[in-house]
Amino acid sequence: MIDRTIDQWETQHSASTIKNTIAPLVRVLDEAVRDDLLPSNPARNRSRRSLGKSALNLKENDQSPRVHALKDLATLTALADRCGEVHQSYSDFVMLCALLAARGSEISGLQVGDIDWDQRIVTIRRQTYPGAGGLVTKQTKGRDIRRVPILQALTPVLERLTADREPEDRLLTGPRGGVLTTASVRDATKWDQLVTDLELASLTRHGLRHTGATWLADAGIPLHVLQGILGHKSIETSRGYLHPDTRHLTDAAARANAFLDGQENPTREPPAKTRRTAAPGR
Repeated sequence: MIDRTIDQWETQHSASTIKNTIAPLVRVLDEAVRDDLLPSNPARNRSRRSLGKSALNLKENDQSPRVHALKDLATLTALADRCGEVHQSYSDFVMLCALLAARGSEISGLQVGDIDWDQRIVTIRRQTYPGAGGLVTKQTKGRDIRRVPILQALTPVLERLTADREPEDRLLTGPRGGVLTTASVRDATKWDQLVTDLELASLTRHGLRHTGATWLADAGIPLHVLQGILGHKSIETSRGYLHPDTRHLTDAAARANAFLDGQENPTREPPAKTRRTAAPGR
């Protein structure tokens, strides 16, 4: 709907007028992304559409979810440690979101019984988030139950959170024992300032899920397995986390260069002339 509306505006108004009109909507939907209510901001994506000469600045991979991922485990740990200075639960939230490649609302919905130590698997079956009348707990976004492997880096966190607790207990709670949501993490940690101080200014809480998904893709996990872990209905959505593979282009360049070098520096001798044999009876 946003695209159709702006398509119509582009036939009637100047680019600056359209930009100024979209700006308030972009800011409102940015808050929805920060609160993990939306995976991305459709108005922001559309507001970046190039007009006229600005098309020269368009980058093909600007919308790839990979651009939101942290670069390595050390960076994730540094972020978690800073959040932990406010309270340990905020550090745990960061680690769980990233290393389970899960949405913040799904972390809020986890129970102790969802952790299977025998198979080293976490089962994600519900989400909890703030609704109009209070907290809402329901099925995950895709309405599917999915299973995520427990990575070694997450083991100490889960061991501490599950020790001597009942299966129906909420896995992660806030400083006062209540439900921890992505919004409460944002407010308590002063998230925007914290990530800016760490030179991660563009990182949202949902970017932690992008981080885990990107790392799993880079580890070479088969695409259909990645799709199952992330709970995507379309495999094309999961494909967005794959690293662009340009090796075939490098190989093509090497072959072309070898061909051109051969033209400049011929190494083959011309074919020898064959002696013709007279036909019998002549």
